[in-house]
Amino acid sequence: MLVISRHYDAFLDTFNTVTLILPYDYHDGNSSHFSLIKGSEKIALHIEEKIPLNDAMKYVTTIQSEKVVLGEVYEVVDEHNTKTDLQIGAVIRTEEFDQRFYYDGDDLGVTYQEGCTVFKVWSPTATEVRLKLKSPDDEEIQYPFERVEKGVWECKVNTDVDRYYYTILTCINLVWDELIDPYAKSISYDSEWGCVVNLGRIEGPSSLAPLPSPTDAVIYELNVRDFSAQKESGMKFAGKYRAFTEKGTSTPKGFSSGIQYLKELGITHVELLPVNDFDGVTDHPSDKSYNWGYNPLFFNAPEGSYSLKPEDPYERINELKSVINSLHEENIRVILDVVYNHVFIREDSSFEKLVPGYFFRHDENGLPSNGTGVGNDFASERLMARKFIVDSILYWIKEYGVDGFRFDLMGILDTKTMTTIREEVDKVLPGAIIIGEGWDLNTPLPPHQKANLRNAHQLQGIGQFNDWFRDTIKGSTFNLYDKGFALGHGHLEQKVELVLTGSVGMKNGERGLFKEPTQSVNYVESHDNHTLWDKMKACLNEDEETLMNRHKLATTMVLLSQGIPFIHAGQEFYRTKKGIENSYNSPVEINQLDWTRREEFDDVVQYVKALIQIRKSHGAFRFQNSGLIREHVEVSHSIENLVVVRYQNVHPYGPWNDIFMVFHSDLKKCQYSLPEGKDWICLSDGNRANVSGLYGVEERTITLEPVSSYVFVR
Repeated sequence: MLVISRHYDAFLDTFNTVTLILPYDYHDGNSSHFSLIKGSEKIALHIEEKIPLNDAMKYVTTIQSEKVVLGEVYEVVDEHNTKTDLQIGAVIRTEEFDQRFYYDGDDLGVTYQEGCTVFKVWSPTATEVRLKLKSPDDEEIQYPFERVEKGVWECKVNTDVDRYYYTILTCINLVWDELIDPYAKSISYDSEWGCVVNLGRIEGPSSLAPLPSPTDAVIYELNVRDFSAQKESGMKFAGKYRAFTEKGTSTPKGFSSGIQYLKELGITHVELLPVNDFDGVTDHPSDKSYNWGYNPLFFNAPEGSYSLKPEDPYERINELKSVINSLHEENIRVILDVVYNHVFIREDSSFEKLVPGYFFRHDENGLPSNGTGVGNDFASERLMARKFIVDSILYWIKEYGVDGFRFDLMGILDTKTMTTIREEVDKVLPGAIIIGEGWDLNTPLPPHQKANLRNAHQLQGIGQFNDWFRDTIKGSTFNLYDKGFALGHGHLEQKVELVLTGSVGMKNGERGLFKEPTQSVNYVESHDNHTLWDKMKACLNEDEETLMNRHKLATTMVLLSQGIPFIHAGQEFYRTKKGIENSYNSPVEINQLDWTRREEFDDVVQYVKALIQIRKSHGAFRFQNSGLIREHVEVSHSIENLVVVRYQNVHPYGPWNDIFMVFHSDLKKCQYSLPEGKDWICLSDGNRANVSGLYGVEERTITLEPVSSYVFVR
């Protein structure tokens, strides 16, 4: 980037405030008056304040007569007749800037036509913008943009530019910079150019009709590469999008794998870790690097490293659409994991080059905030930042037929953005699943504006990962040796009762974590942190059979609790990452699904499959509102490490009128008496399960095996 030499600096901080910084080696930092020059016009700047800094004098001045017009070139001159250019300062973070330059059109990016393709980009602070086009045979040509409305620049190219590469050149504060259109729909090999594509040539899948309620979902979190990377997967397109199109694949011992396995398991939604363009892995097939995908580069373009032909701008689009289409053919919906809370490197991002300082949050000292832990927080509360997120979400639904979204670090985003997303999604796909990580992160938003768990009651229709559930059942994520209920920690029974019932508060007037069970995403394992198996191996000195029983107990509680059950891929066969806590950049051998464990622990797979069938078979497991839970569900605990849940008068919602569940995490057997009456049938005993019933119960008093769970119905 070109460095401009200036004797002193002048910054536009509001539309009528100019801040000047005069180094002490320039006339001792002293000037008595300044003027603003626009063409031949000279406008007086009134000095309001003079503030000594360590190495310079700061002057705060105001314009009395008029306001500065962005997009035009201004200079400042002092009494020594020394001039400097007026740079764009904090004005871009004012409310007036947001209101003045908000653009509500739906045509940012590229609107392709064979005879005339239109490029539009939002850059209010630029004084000049150019388009660089490169043809498929590497000829380059530049075109000027014309400034139109609301800070939007437009360039019309009257030729067919299908498959052409392009970048945008902006001149801001006298400096030219080059960037890729943030709205780009496809990206070149290794993310060096945007690509013009004619989406009319590519038929896309349509979203499936959403389920009646989010609580009807069983979500299965999956990484594209992990799914098929292992040779024992039986899939030939290892680590690629196309693996999802392979039918009838199997493991070496003949057990189902791939998409057939997902169908048999009975999950309703696959949640794909990020599939938009990200850094950390190049597009070269020989690159052995691994990354989950949380280094976002371009939010509307498919990632190239999962493609068989990343050099073809159409192929990666076709392949990702084939993933979604193949899952839809098996009646499995697709949730995308989206990462709008940050970018990979702020300084290199298209957003920062388009409107420096606008798209990212800053603290009280004017420095970029870092609630995300990666050096930047996306300023979703700003109108055009919010617009980008909403536009992107709607694009994935309309063009790719996506069925829902999981928002990474949603607590960085603001509540208005999330409720706007919910409203806009409901206009095109009512009832689509929207969930997110509502952690309370240190970002400079007022507490009541953060889209986090504390504000869940403001975020109706948006589910949140329930860390109460996770930590109560498994143990703290942040303390490897902390044990939850399923790991044998007593005295947690009251908390267990709360999380098993959707964390809504069971007593009238009691405020739960959530207003409705549709907001509670129940889980004990995800891509982050240790797998449940690895945590137990590290913190429990118990034999493998006991560990397996604890693992099954925890997974059973996920699947049979009120709320939205969430399973990490491979959890159903004791997934391990060899003890590595966060494997985001560990070798693929650590991250890949181990299909030999699917063979070894098929009995557990069949057990989990049956639990999913049981959940689906009766609406009482899937209540949509907290009133029904309070009306029909009783939870209690009489002894340590034992919690029981009873559903009564629930025949209107399924085949049984009474459901009685027992969750027992103690290492000793104990006796327990079922509620009075006859005809109890056992559907699950913690090792086996069958929606049609395992056996009839002869005696009211039953023996609870160590570390076990039971489901009885009548």
